[in-house]
Amino acid sequence: MRKMFVAAMLVVAFGCSKPEGYKIDVALNGATGKVILEQRKDGNFVAVDTAEVADGVAVLEGKVEFPEMYYLSVEGSQQKAVLFVENVAMKVTGSVDSMRFIKVTGSPVNDEYQAIRTELDKDNTAGMAKYQEYQQVVQSGDTVNAARLMEEVKAIFDGQEKKLIEFVKNNKSSWVTPVFLTQVQQSMEVEELDSLVSSLDPKLAVVPAVVDMKERITKLKRVAVGQIAPDFTQNDADGNPVKLSEVYAKNTYTLIDFWAAWCGPCRQENPNVVAVFNDYKDKGFGVFGVSLDQDRERWLKAIEEDKLTWQHVSDLKYWQNEAAALYGVNSIPANFLVDSKGTIIARNLREQALRDKVAELLP
Repeated sequence: MRKMFVAAMLVVAFGCSKPEGYKIDVALNGATGKVILEQRKDGNFVAVDTAEVADGVAVLEGKVEFPEMYYLSVEGSQQKAVLFVENVAMKVTGSVDSMRFIKVTGSPVNDEYQAIRTELDKDNTAGMAKYQEYQQVVQSGDTVNAARLMEEVKAIFDGQEKKLIEFVKNNKSSWVTPVFLTQVQQSMEVEELDSLVSSLDPKLAVVPAVVDMKERITKLKRVAVGQIAPDFTQNDADGNPVKLSEVYAKNTYTLIDFWAAWCGPCRQENPNVVAVFNDYKDKGFGVFGVSLDQDRERWLKAIEEDKLTWQHVSDLKYWQNEAAALYGVNSIPANFLVDSKGTIIARNLREQALRDKVAELLP
């Protein structure tokens, strides 16, 4: 009897044990060949699992350390679906022609991600519809209504960002939180970002996004207001090395401007920077352009087209620009206003805020 009891307990324990890994049944209409599960690492998609489609189904099996975002695709197709993978039995259904709309079941973490993602998609749809309305009004010459519509567009996307921040604050142990915090970190000052990252459940410390944000916080603290701007040297358009500290020492105030010819928002902001520079250059205001370009000719053409008559440098390494990495810049336009000794006075001044600050400093 005792042996039978022990055996029965072992059966129960085995039957109720937590799955050792994930098993994903992928049934996509039109899928042939291989189904590929990938992760995004250093800007590239890296395959972590593949499975052949047989009788309309591909079965992916493996193990993850923790629930994390992955990308699902079918060999020969450019479309990718986003899903969270955890060590449970999951099922994916849909069509290979509309990967964005696949249905994923079996993963509580993915359900949580998809719920907020659906809300964000609604905001995106509403925001883009409003933006198209704005463009039509601009073409008609109605500047008053155009300004109103643009404010409505901004309100929609600002509201979207607020939703993400609220989600982060209210879900500090969710495996989904690092993804959304990464998306909104650009608009945060280092103190706010540091506070949110520090308040996350310690279990999330293993998530690469959290590791990256902690490293970025360290960099941002080095370039916070009141700190001395880290010095660097890069080549100008003629290949001559230019040292930052030698540039700001010549001006009363210098705007270190990170930009690129391919960056639409940068090109839109350039006329504003040009106007402020022209109005205050005789009072000691200078600009030092640091480009994240990789095409030298395109970079020089943009300088000429936008009439950027100040000094420019670049190592032509695109997002791997060493000065940008030093300053924790991973979104442009970005800028740092420093005095003649290199002390950072302000960060990311744009539009009217740039003019107001320079006017305050150089009346």
